[in-house]
Amino acid sequence: MSGRAQRFGDNVNTDYIIAAQHKAASLDVREMATHTFADIDPDFVSRVEPGDIVVAGRNFGCGSSRETAVHVLQALGVGAVLAQSFARIYFRNAINSGLPVFECDTSGIVQGDQLEIDQGRGIATNTSQGERLPITPLPPVMQAVLDAGGIVAYLRQHPDLTLPDLTAPGSTRADQPTTDTHPRGAVR
Repeated sequence: MSGRAQRFGDNVNTDYIIAAQHKAASLDVREMATHTFADIDPDFVSRVEPGDIVVAGRNFGCGSSRETAVHVLQALGVGAVLAQSFARIYFRNAINSGLPVFECDTSGIVQGDQLEIDQGRGIATNTSQGERLPITPLPPVMQAVLDAGGIVAYLRQHPDLTLPDLTAPGSTRADQPTTDTHPRGAVR
C-alpha cells in the first residue's frame, strides 16, 4: 500500500481523533468523519485523500475505547496508521475493524512524504526521503484477522471459531515460531 503521510505527534487521543460531541451528534460514521481531527488539525478532512497514511509518534489512540476513532479514519479512506507505539485498546480496535496499524520509527517522516508499506517484507519506505523503516510484524492470528477485513469478517469466514493452521506447509507464517508475542499482548 502507498499514500501520503498525514503527520501527527505523540499522545494523539481518541477525543482528538473524533471528539465526543461529534460522536453524540450523529450515528452516521460518514457524518462523524467530517470532524476527524477537527480540534488539532482543522484542515485534515479537506486534505486527506483515499490511501493516505496517518503517521504519529508515541501512544497513538490513547484515551477512551471508542471504536469510532478507528471507523472515522476508515470512512475517510485512510489506508493505514504508522506510529512509534499505540495505545493497546486502539491497536486492537484497529485490527478488529480491519484498519492496518504498524509500529515503526516515524521520527523522520514529515507531512506529505510519500510512503509505501510492504507488510510481507516488514518494511515501510519513505520514498520522499529514500529511507527504509522496519515495521514490527503482527502475530499470525492478528494478521489473519486483518487480512479478512476485521474480526467480524474473520468470524463469518470461520464460523467454527477455529484459527488457521499457521504452521502448515504453504502458510505465509510457517517459518515463524509459534511462541512469539507482540508488544500489544497477543500470543499465538
